[in-house]
Amino acid sequence: MLSRRHLFSFAAASLLAGAAPKRGMIVRSSRAEDVEMPLEGFLESYITPIDRFFVRSHHYVPAVDLAAWRLQVNGKVGTPISLTMDELKKLPRVELVSVLECAGNGRGLYEPSMAGLQWTYGSVGNGRWAGARLADVLKKAGVQPGAVEVLFDGADVPVGKQPEFQRGIPFNKAMDPNTLLAYEMNGEALPKEHGFPLRVIAPGWAGDCWVKWVTRIEVRDTESDGFFMKTAYRHPGKGVAPGTAVDPAQMKPVTTLGIKSVIASHLDGQDIPLTATKLRGAAWSNESPVSIVEVSTDSGRTWRQARLGKEAARFGWRQWELDWTPPQAAYYSVMARAKNALGETQPMQPEWNPSGYGHNVVQVVRLNATATPKPARAPANANAGEVPAVVKQTCFGCHGVEAIEQQRMNRTQWEREVEKMQRWGARVTPENKDALVDYLANRYPYRPRK
Repeated sequence: MLSRRHLFSFAAASLLAGAAPKRGMIVRSSRAEDVEMPLEGFLESYITPIDRFFVRSHHYVPAVDLAAWRLQVNGKVGTPISLTMDELKKLPRVELVSVLECAGNGRGLYEPSMAGLQWTYGSVGNGRWAGARLADVLKKAGVQPGAVEVLFDGADVPVGKQPEFQRGIPFNKAMDPNTLLAYEMNGEALPKEHGFPLRVIAPGWAGDCWVKWVTRIEVRDTESDGFFMKTAYRHPGKGVAPGTAVDPAQMKPVTTLGIKSVIASHLDGQDIPLTATKLRGAAWSNESPVSIVEVSTDSGRTWRQARLGKEAARFGWRQWELDWTPPQAAYYSVMARAKNALGETQPMQPEWNPSGYGHNVVQVVRLNATATPKPARAPANANAGEVPAVVKQTCFGCHGVEAIEQQRMNRTQWEREVEKMQRWGARVTPENKDALVDYLANRYPYRPRK
């Protein structure tokens, strides 16, 4: 039987199922909602519009009653507190611009592939956030000596036996004056899919630390041993042999972003005319701001410095552009690489890791300069088709077909994924497990990216 919390979760999911998709977004999952910004979104404006901002949700979006909502602060504090939104807004208001990027942005670009949402470039956005400093809230509760971690819990509810999404950040990051509890995004109240009424803003750190729908903050003197701290969102801290399994105990939590740039003005494989063109894109970094973007149009032999846009913020991205005229009809490999104020730059080759986090390799866009260019085409969605009843009945209680169609896994990977879903409450039986794995491995096999 379902608990009241899980009934609420399914009710929220049914409302989302009928919601219209955001403007031109790439749907990675309709339930829970996960949508990616297309490349042109990088060029639209310096601040990413809300209807172009990517969404990442582990569970269904909760419906929060602001009148009943409270922010609880407890754990290693002198006085546990409970704040209404009006009380929170009495604290000094702070506004900053910061990139929010999913830790898995670029997962779909790794070879070999791994399970998970197959983000390419657009699970990132540049937002204007406003709220109270997390440090001011913690000081109000009176943090006791020995605090090492601040753990966040939200109003979202897991489905079945999925673990609850709880993430923490080190105490020194929590006390950083730029770490916020935001109630505004781009000058308006947080939209529900972005964490209404309150979310964590951890500038320079990956989106796993930006917990949404925050209802409780726990100050801890030990590191949390929850699933999303000890098992998920962990990185080996080094490149490992592609396809290698790494014990989570041998990895560290994902924290800071890598420096990264995106070419957004042209599609890979596009035909272009033998006339002047503008190469354009965006670049962002961690807690050290972007200082230079360089572009190569000859496969990395030579590099030219791009012009950076006038709008800049320490944690925001920099839009960039470079004028270029192809010297002759030819096939060009165009690259962009960013550097930050610390001198860090992007790698030329990807460093594979088991969960596909932190992809920031220099992007290559191949352009065919010709006197008779053909119109550019966006890549089509693959793997559409009728889904067997056993897959619908077993898999679609929690997520939509998009989460399956985007995968590129071999049979062993599919078997592990089915077993994980079985642990999380999917209706997998000994009788239907083999049929599920057979279908998934045959219908959605591993295939190299084109």
